[in-house]
Amino acid sequence: QLQLVESGGGLVQPGGSLRLSCAVSVFSEDDYSIGWFRQAPGKEREGVSCIDKNGSNIKYTDSAKGRFTISRDNAKNTVYLQMNSLKPEDTAVYYCNAESTHTVDTIGSRLRYWGRGTQCAVSS
Repeated sequence: QLQLVESGGGLVQPGGSLRLSCAVSVFSEDDYSIGWFRQAPGKEREGVSCIDKNGSNIKYTDSAKGRFTISRDNAKNTVYLQMNSLKPEDTAVYYCNAESTHTVDTIGSRLRYWGRGTQCAVSS
């Protein structure tokens, strides 16, 4: 029902910036909230930020507040994560996630989809 493709990762120096993009291909009529997660080597995946369909409900993890900005352009079916003042600890694979608003699966859970990730490295 939905496909996600991340892009925009790369290698930057500390203090630099990256803008990640999540291209969303929708094959259903449901509304989806979009989130960014990241997973560093040897660590569990953690949530970074999320945004609802209209951009009215936005959340950030504490480490992202003041540095990262999430936005979406529904006309382009794309969600962005602008990351500024990057630190080495931001190094991770960043994943785009979508969660359905109304549709559920056969056991009553909301539908969730994941992209394959884009690698971001912050190093000198």
